[in-house]
This record gives sequence, structure tokens and C-alpha cells, in this order.
Amino acid sequence: MSVTLLRVVSSPSLDLSNSTGLLDSFGFVKLVESPRFLSRDFGSIRAKKDKKKRWRFCSLSTDMKYACVGQSGLESSSNFPLLSNVLANPTAGEVAISSEQMVYDVVLKQASLVKRKLSSSSELEVKPEIVLPGNLSLLSEAYDRCGEICAEYAKTFYLGTLLMTPERRRAIWAIYVWCRRTDELVDGPNASHITPTAMDRWESRLEELFQGRPFDMLDAALSDTVAKFPVDILPFKDMIEGMRMDLKKSRYKNFDELYLYCYYVAGTVGLMSVPVMGISPHSEATTESVYNAALALGISNQLTNILRDVGEDARRGRVYLPQDELAQAGLSDDDIFAGKVTDKWRNFMKSQIKRARMFFDEAEKGVTELNEASRWPVWASLLLYRQILDEIEANDYNTFTKRAYVSKAKKLLSLPMAYARSMVPPSRKLPHVMKA
Repeated sequence: MSVTLLRVVSSPSLDLSNSTGLLDSFGFVKLVESPRFLSRDFGSIRAKKDKKKRWRFCSLSTDMKYACVGQSGLESSSNFPLLSNVLANPTAGEVAISSEQMVYDVVLKQASLVKRKLSSSSELEVKPEIVLPGNLSLLSEAYDRCGEICAEYAKTFYLGTLLMTPERRRAIWAIYVWCRRTDELVDGPNASHITPTAMDRWESRLEELFQGRPFDMLDAALSDTVAKFPVDILPFKDMIEGMRMDLKKSRYKNFDELYLYCYYVAGTVGLMSVPVMGISPHSEATTESVYNAALALGISNQLTNILRDVGEDARRGRVYLPQDELAQAGLSDDDIFAGKVTDKWRNFMKSQIKRARMFFDEAEKGVTELNEASRWPVWASLLLYRQILDEIEANDYNTFTKRAYVSKAKKLLSLPMAYARSMVPPSRKLPHVMKA
């Protein structure tokens, strides 16, 4: 799928694709850095970190040329909803944990991490500062560059981030850029040259980044972010796992498999972002429920991407639709490649759109619980991206040759509505599904 986030390769092209989920919903168009944008800034910058090691500021294109060298069992919540818990494994005669249960364990872990850090002032102390070469203005420059990237390719979301506190907005920019670069590994112009070994090196580079040893300027912004906010490395690693999945997998036999993929490439972004966006001090929602809503937004956006880009993916030999549900609808891969809108296809798409809207409904329950300064861009992304499903219906479910998109006029009309919703305070009496 083509967009999970930024590709770390140099190219002037831009397009939209279906692997970004949450970030894509913010208007995160595929960012393929041009030499003008990156090499100009990082290719010639060199400075010492200390006498033994040099702190590297390199262009992304050069970096990619050399392949980016660089527990469960937490508390459970019986009232927390799950769509499914276990799957039968007839061949092994055992009960296997479903993808949703696996992801739910991650949600619990992330929520638990934040609660632990918030309850201990000592744990909230900022990690040792990154020792930047020269002077600290380079870190400010790194964040500014992330902001420029966001403003260039995610205009609507960028405007929303300006309502956040300076610290939060810069952190969100840094997360956005890292995610986009990660997506570019498997969906960029040089994707055919990316190997599992290259992904392993990118993951090693991530680990270095979390330990305060960034490889380049854009890494430095994220390294500083994870030092200041209770952001865990697991969702970042899971996103890389989603990229690995794209290298070797182009079919999904059922929704359980597809759900896990959607979590990897899109739901992870929600888990990365919640610690930065923050939860309203007036919210009575549980931390777990807010994380679950962020996850649902990522899943819903990714499902929308998949439905919007059926034709585009088919031309690349990929089908991101549950194979068993296609068969139940009397359809097969051959029908997808033929690209004809039939009654069978319409009925199939209606059921898929219904599921995506269900996840949007779950996501809405948590947006109001976010910090007041973070709600507007999230509401805007949710309302705008949800309208893509309406456009698919308006196109008579033809996602083979038509690309559903929301017009500028509709986007402009949605922004005041999103802003109005962002002003609604957290509800004191929570819906049943939000209680723990």
C-alpha cells in the first residue's frame, strides 16, 4: 500500500495512497523529499558530537542509498469492549489470540506507561539532553524543518497544530516526519531496493534515536520529543513491522489479518500521538479508553484508504480486502482486477463501509477527552476523512477507476464544524463503553 508515511528517498513526486491511516487523514500526502528540500539542508552539515564520534546530518537520499545504516499480562478491564477475543486454531487444536486481543494488550501497555509516568514526578523528569554539536539552535532548526514539511504536505492539519502549545506542536511534527520517512522505505521510488536487512537497520536506528543518539537532524527532533513526553518505542517498532509485512504480503485471508495490518501501519500513529496531545484534566474517561479511541481512528482511516484505493492497489497486484468476505459476496481477485462495478461489488462495499463507519463512531467517543488545545486538528481529520466514504457512495462504489476525494469547498465547510466540536468539554457522565 502506498502511504503509511514518509519515504526516505529523494523524488519530486507527490500522491496519495492507502497506508497511512491517522496521519493520512490529517492530509498527510505522501512526502517524497526533493533534493531541494533535504539535501540542501543536511548533505553538507557536519559537526562533532565528541572527540570519538561525529554527529551525522545527512540527506535522506544519501542515507537510503546506503540502506539507513544506522510483555503482556497487564491489567485488564472487563468493561472495555473488544470486537473479538480468541480464534479457534483447529490444526493445532488450540485457542489462538486474535489480532484485536493482541492489539488491545498493546493499548493497555501504552496506557499503563502513561499512567505510571504521570503518577511519579521523578519519572517525568526529562532524560539527559541531547548534546547537539555547535549550539542548541540546531535542535530548534530541526523542529522548524519538521514544521515546514508538515506545512508543505499537510496544510489543514498543520493549521490545527498551531492551536497547540509550542512543545506539543513541535513534537507532533517530529512524529509525523518519522512516520512518513518510514513509509517511504517500502512505498517510495526506491522501494524495490529495500530488503528485510534494510528494515532491520532502520529499526536499529530507531533504537539509537530513543537512546538519545540520533543519526540526522530530523531524527534529532524525534529523539528530543521522546525524551520530553511519555512516548514508548513499541508503536514505532510495530509500524516498522507493518512495513515488513508490505514487503512480503499482498493478500489478507480474513479481517483478523487485515486488522493487524491496519494497526501496524495506522493505529500505531494514534498510540504515538496521545502522549503528546494529552488528555484533558477535566476528562473522566479512562486512559485506556482514550487510547482505544485513537487506535479506532487509525483503523477507520486505514480501512477508508483501502476502500478508496482498490483500483490503484489492484494495478500493483495487491488486494487489501478480506479474502473470505470477498468469497462470501461471490467475488474473487479476478473480479477486482477486472474492475467492474456489479451488484455483488456494491453489496460488498456497503458492508465494508459500514464497518469503517463503526470504527469512526468509536473514535469520536475519545476525541472530546483529549486536551483542549489538541482537539481541533483531530476533529478536522476525523470529519474530513469520514467524508471519503460518502464520496465512494456518491461514485456508485466505483473505486476501480474513480478516486473518491473531498472537495475544497466541503473541506472548508467542515473546519468550522470541527472547531465547534473541539470546544465541547469532556462529558462528565461517560457512555457505557468509555467506563472502566
